Amino acid sequence: MKRKQQKLKIRAGFQGEFGAFSQQAAEKFLGEEVEAVPFPSFTGVFDGLGSAEIHFAVIPMENTLHGSVHENYDNLLRYGCRIHAETTIRINHNLMAAPGVTLRKVRRVFSHPVALNQCLDFFRAHPELEKAPYYDTAGSARMVMAELPPDGAAIASARAAEIYGARILKKSIEDDRQNYTRFFLLGSDRAKEHLPPVNPKDCVWKTSVVFSVPNTPGSLFRCMSAFALRDLSLTKVESRPLRGKPFDYLFYLDFLGRVGETATDNALRHLAELADMMKVLGSYPRGDI
Repeated sequence: MKRKQQKLKIRAGFQGEFGAFSQQAAEKFLGEEVEAVPFPSFTGVFDGLGSAEIHFAVIPMENTLHGSVHENYDNLLRYGCRIHAETTIRINHNLMAAPGVTLRKVRRVFSHPVALNQCLDFFRAHPELEKAPYYDTAGSARMVMAELPPDGAAIASARAAEIYGARILKKSIEDDRQNYTRFFLLGSDRAKEHLPPVNPKDCVWKTSVVFSVPNTPGSLFRCMSAFALRDLSLTKVESRPLRGKPFDYLFYLDFLGRVGETATDNALRHLAELADMMKVLGSYPRGDI
């Protein structure tokens, strides 16, 4: 009798604790059956991907209010990961505490510094509350429920409140409802075999590259012309310091187009001729918002 082959359990790493927005992104990318694996730091996630402990890494790259996660742009190049997909998650912050702790009793609010700074209107309305930075949003909910500080609360997702048994005191306390974080799904070239096939004609594609330019007048302008001459739309340009070369920069660039298309391939060849260094980080379907 032929033995039924077991389906491979896909492991996706993310930074933070269970209930983090990154875990939500992992499930959006790979389905709720994915095995989400938490790591305490971004470098831990990248290291886990490099050692094949996980199949994919789910990494936040930018937030509509906070801007880019610069550490992860540096990690993209340092670890040589391939971008397979992108998506966006609506960031909804909730104030929560252990059952029995009311808003009147709260004096300290724990959360990631970015989350605290996205709720400044709430803190202005409640000057008696102290902002207490913590390494992770979901981690702050876990800590509050584990240590039960009588005057402590956390800011995290509704999912975190459900997981750790916290009671939501106030919903949606973020300053701006147009608060989204863009995530990349990263993996090796071989990891792509674990993803469902995508017909290139069924979606709009983006390509991400990183490059450096000679420190000469007009060099960046000439590099940008490689895309303008072929009517390719740029969606993001990000500069980062180039390590070892003070005041020289790397440029991370996203544009609409797919590797394998004539215009894209010609633009990349042109860019490679002009740049000191150029690397394609990935070509993937454009995410939603």
